[in-house]
Amino acid sequence: MTASERQSHWQTVYLTKGEQQVSWSQADPQPSLRLIESVAAGHDAAIVDVGGGASRLVDALLANGFHDVAVLDLSDAALANARQRIGAASDAVRWIAGDVTVWQPRQAFDVWHDRAAFHFLVEEDDRAAYLDRLHRGVRAGGHAVIGTFALDGPEQCSGLPVRRYDPASLSRTIGPEFELIAAEPHRHATPWGAAQSFQFSVLRRK
Repeated sequence: MTASERQSHWQTVYLTKGEQQVSWSQADPQPSLRLIESVAAGHDAAIVDVGGGASRLVDALLANGFHDVAVLDLSDAALANARQRIGAASDAVRWIAGDVTVWQPRQAFDVWHDRAAFHFLVEEDDRAAYLDRLHRGVRAGGHAVIGTFALDGPEQCSGLPVRRYDPASLSRTIGPEFELIAAEPHRHATPWGAAQSFQFSVLRRK
C-alpha cells in the first residue's frame, strides 16, 4: 500500500465513522499514558504521538501538565476532530498531517509513542522507512512506547492486514540501537465489547 493509498483509506474512515464506531476508541488512553509518564523525565519532555488520529491521549497529556506535544497522523479529518474536541488548548499542540514513512522529523523527541500504527506496515520497505524516522526522531537516552496487536491478536483491522508482534520480535525488528526495557500485555475492549489482544513495549535509545 502506498502512502497516498494509506492516506485515502484513513481519511475515509475518519470522515465516515464516529468515535464509537471504530475499534481502537478509548475513553481512557491506558496503558499508553502510564507508560509515557514512566519514562518522561518531566513535563518538559518532548513527546510525539505517531498515528495519534483522534485519540484522547493528547487530551490526557495536556491535562497532566505536558506541554511539548506533537501528534502525527495521515488523516486531516482525524486531527481536526481532536482539535475541535480539545478546543483552545489544542493551540499548544503541534498537529502534523503526514505519513510516518515519508515524514521528516525536525527534532529528536524524548518520547515516541505509537499505539497501533506500526503494525499496519506489513511491507518491508514501509517498516524500514518507519524505523529510519524512529532512529532519527528519538534522542539518545530517549524512549519509544510502541503498542501492536499481540501474537494472538486480530489479523486485520479496519479492513487492512496487520503484522503481529510479541516484545521479543518487536525488539528484533526495531534493531540494536534500542534496548527493550519493559513490556506488558493489554486486553483492549472495543466500544461494542469485543476483546483485542495487544502488547506494549518500552524501548530505550542507546
